[in-house]
Amino acid sequence: MKINPQHVVSLTYDLYVDQDGTEVLQESATEEQPLTFLFGAGQMLPKFEENLSALSTGDAYEFRLAAEDAYGVYDEEAVANLPKEMFNGTDVPEIGSILPLQDNNGNRFQGQVVSVAEDSIIVDLNHPMAGQELHFKGNILNVRPATPEELSHGHSHGEDGHHAH
Repeated sequence: MKINPQHVVSLTYDLYVDQDGTEVLQESATEEQPLTFLFGAGQMLPKFEENLSALSTGDAYEFRLAAEDAYGVYDEEAVANLPKEMFNGTDVPEIGSILPLQDNNGNRFQGQVVSVAEDSIIVDLNHPMAGQELHFKGNILNVRPATPEELSHGHSHGEDGHHAH
């Protein structure tokens, strides 16, 4: 079956990124634990879906996404100084730890602690893969029409459509 909007796609992938001039495997989805998603529901990177749009069950694929088509270019301005007072009553986070944050509008996002100063915590708000070209290789395992319940919920319920909430 061909991939179309309102279809559930299950696929394998290997994701490679460049580290010091060498492509390194960053993450994978296997046949035993595939990535399953509702195509066209806005859950995946738009260019990721665009590269899959002409494929069908059983097809192999390989493509690259430029940083601006993936998680964006690295933004030097997306680094925040959080006052240490925000962490009163809790341990000061360690360098490298990921902090769950929320803006004034209630939008949730994450930041990675890059340094701890005397009176502030410096947090990088860029996506961990910002500024990187992504190289995907994989296979389309299954394509099926989404169930009415999946369409109403806006996401897939697993490969067979019966995943419990």
